[in-house]
Amino acid sequence: MQSQDVAQRPAPSSPAGPVVDVEQAEAALVEHYPRLVRLAYLVLPPGLGRSRRVVTAHALTQRALPRNRTPAPVIPAQSTGRDGDPGYALVRLQVLRTALEAGLPLRRKAWPKRSQLPPLLPQVWGLKLFPRSGGADELALDQRLSTLSGPARAAYALRGLERLADDGARKVLTAAGVADPDGALLEADGVPAQYGLLDSPEFDPCSLQARPTDLMRRRQHLKAALAAGAALLVCGALLGLPGEGWGPDGAAAPPYARNPAAQAALDPAKLTRVDPAAWQSSTRTDFSVWPARGDLTGDSALLRRALAVWARPGERVQVSATPGTLSGGPAGPPQLLYAGTVDAAHVVILYDGLRLARYAEPKDGTQGAALDFARVDGADRAEAGAVVLGRTDGNVRYLTAPWVSKAGERDLLKPGSGAMDLALTDGVTAPLASPALRSGPCTSWNVLQLADGKRTRLLSDLGELVPARLTSGRPGSPGEASGAAALRTWQPYACSLGTVRSAGVRSVNAWAFNEQPLPDASGSAAWVCTRAETWRGGGARVLAQFHTPGGRYGAVAAKAENVPACGARDPHVLAGVLWKSEAGTWYLLAAGSRRTASIRATGGINGSARSSLLTVPGEQGARAELKGTLRDGRSLGGLR
Repeated sequence: MQSQDVAQRPAPSSPAGPVVDVEQAEAALVEHYPRLVRLAYLVLPPGLGRSRRVVTAHALTQRALPRNRTPAPVIPAQSTGRDGDPGYALVRLQVLRTALEAGLPLRRKAWPKRSQLPPLLPQVWGLKLFPRSGGADELALDQRLSTLSGPARAAYALRGLERLADDGARKVLTAAGVADPDGALLEADGVPAQYGLLDSPEFDPCSLQARPTDLMRRRQHLKAALAAGAALLVCGALLGLPGEGWGPDGAAAPPYARNPAAQAALDPAKLTRVDPAAWQSSTRTDFSVWPARGDLTGDSALLRRALAVWARPGERVQVSATPGTLSGGPAGPPQLLYAGTVDAAHVVILYDGLRLARYAEPKDGTQGAALDFARVDGADRAEAGAVVLGRTDGNVRYLTAPWVSKAGERDLLKPGSGAMDLALTDGVTAPLASPALRSGPCTSWNVLQLADGKRTRLLSDLGELVPARLTSGRPGSPGEASGAAALRTWQPYACSLGTVRSAGVRSVNAWAFNEQPLPDASGSAAWVCTRAETWRGGGARVLAQFHTPGGRYGAVAAKAENVPACGARDPHVLAGVLWKSEAGTWYLLAAGSRRTASIRATGGINGSARSSLLTVPGEQGARAELKGTLRDGRSLGGLR
């Protein structure tokens, strides 16, 4: 194995960039996961072997997600689609750093780093996985790279895979803890610059071949495991004889509380079941009037396991919850909304008045379960229209409210194409494509369209248990996003919904707050503000977006979190953007909501206008501070 010229000390701190929250880093990691895994695979030492390099590359990439808000390094991210993304820069640096650490030699007097040990996850039993073989050129390049040190392989990958210039690659290597980045770049010069080969299947840890492991050794290990398992079963049976065992509870942990309320919450016979016609006469139209549906509502064993796992999730249970949602057990018997078979799983949906809980277990009887929570307190008829039953192969199935008469699938990027009908079976929709599961470029954004009497509503899957409601119009009195004008408003901004995935979003409103004539007779640009409200109240996210004629997507001009702008409490917004005309002239364009009386720009660009629009000649890279005044005399700051 080649020695690694990596500093045996904490990586030098790079200049502090914007603070990246966990959700933003996760979005970048999921979107660019194949590229990050490929980068880790190229940097890992060849001595690990191709199979272990594959598993280790995936493990290091998955562990690159930060645990909390973290300042991003000010280092380049120049490839198309990632330029300026601090979340991508942060996870890329962590992947590179741990991949370099994995090649460090173990020392007797120091604890090994986690990346130097075999990964615990992911694991594939009984198979060896390795990338597909390329041609002679790829094989030759792999052999040449195996002769380089870890930092040199990293330098080669940053040049070829990330398209970084030497100055940018030097900064990334320094931030990753390489003691001699110039030496690494010089050593990488010894390998021909065949960068196009790095995109081949030879170096793709996400496109794999499988072969069996040592079959004779597996047979010996299996016999030993069976003997040990038989001994454990005998011991478990002896321990379970004096009292009630935990077997009927499935994946739940052993009981830790015995009181009447807790016991009632675990009894499937005491589950609340609502009459199927209750919603027609109730003053409330939310999840509390949903009837119990599904083909397994009478399966007491399944319901008991779901309740027990909710109260005491064991080690084999994957638990997730939307931000601000408690994951503890119910205070009393919850309401049953669904129990049935969904694709390859048995699914139970429960409601305790504040939260929805979704329990899923494999229907083939294998061990393990999933438990998801979503906060839904204060839901109204529009927001209690559907719940996610399951996601499989890039598709999602919903359980719809009893008042939904028709369901359809619509692409927000194609407002004129109409909606495709979805079959409804006992309230369960046929599968539709989920944008929350897609990676790569955004070429479509499919949403669920529900007919509720004379109203039609749109809901978007954002990777959580409850889809987000989409609206359009002035804050405080928005309308449904299903009308023709609202669909045209949403079209350029649909892909921006990806920025609020897994954020506990309740609804997202798009408001076209102004329209601005462009200089040089280039037409008119639209200013739209999108505001994502959350179930927990705080954490609302606001984007001011700018769309020029002929452009497919809107550009984010400004964004903020936990501000009242563009909301019901303060329906005003002010934002600006640097824009280059077809003639090559740069301008500062700024717009406020219609009740803005004047706008002033100071700093790198100076100018003012006594209206809600401002157009001032500027220069590329200039920065300006925006201040506005409303018609009632109040001041309005620029969104940031």
